[in-house]
Amino acid sequence: MKNIAVKTKYSRVSRFDRMFDRINNLLLFVVLLLVFYPLVYILSASISDPKMVESGQMWLWPVGITMDGYRRVLEYAEIWRGYANTIYYTVGGTILNLLVTLPCAYALSRRDMPGRNFLMGMFLVTMYVSCGLIPSYLNLKALRLLNTRTLMLITGLTSTYNIVVSRTFFASIPMEIQESATIDGCGHFRTFCLIVLPLSQAIIAVMALYFALGHWNDYFNAMIGLRNRALYPLQLFLREILVESQIDAAMLESNLDSAEAMVEKQNIANLLKYSVIIVSTLPMLMVYPFLQRYFVKGVLIGSIKG
Repeated sequence: MKNIAVKTKYSRVSRFDRMFDRINNLLLFVVLLLVFYPLVYILSASISDPKMVESGQMWLWPVGITMDGYRRVLEYAEIWRGYANTIYYTVGGTILNLLVTLPCAYALSRRDMPGRNFLMGMFLVTMYVSCGLIPSYLNLKALRLLNTRTLMLITGLTSTYNIVVSRTFFASIPMEIQESATIDGCGHFRTFCLIVLPLSQAIIAVMALYFALGHWNDYFNAMIGLRNRALYPLQLFLREILVESQIDAAMLESNLDSAEAMVEKQNIANLLKYSVIIVSTLPMLMVYPFLQRYFVKGVLIGSIKG
């Protein structure tokens, strides 16, 4: 009787677990639809007849397939210039971010560093207190960084959150390994470069990914500090088209006249908006599935108390 009772008890738990899993799977499927539908809609709208999109006949899959939007976007010289600038800012800025963030986090992870708790507290203050937009602008002006590529590379050179996450990871590396390197004659710099960094590939990948995404999506610093269109990143051109509806006349060329031309240009403008969104986000959409595990690692690393 006792064995039967135990079996019944565990079978009830198993049924509850199965029900719990089904509910979770259903909720995750709903979330997937909420996230997936806008992506599919924008992709379909970018290759559909704009008249079909405007009339609501296209609601998920492409209707009246046309590549005219992508042709016009890719023939637009400023899009390519924005791409080149964004790649430059992303690669160069990410390298500088890592050169500043990782050594700083390593120094703060050392228990023998004098005043590390005070310095960590000063870093944390910057997460909650900001000098404001106008003082920041005046500071950039005084440093003669306005309207320069350097502005995009060094603005936001590091992040307190990323320093905390990196510091937590470095603190998990056994101190005995670092002490043995010191006994062998390594100073702090050599220990960091030859011992700590080879053991920290995961956090390096996570930080590089976080910083790269930040640079790729950044438009605010460019909007505030850049006036030369030759220096604009891609996201600033995207903002002009989507938010301000500023589309170059060359992209709206139409063979029609009068009222029909106005309607045609409006349809082309709507098509271009969807096409530009895909063109500007496609690199990140292609890269993300291969780097998703690093996002998970970043979340787990940040959750460890150190």
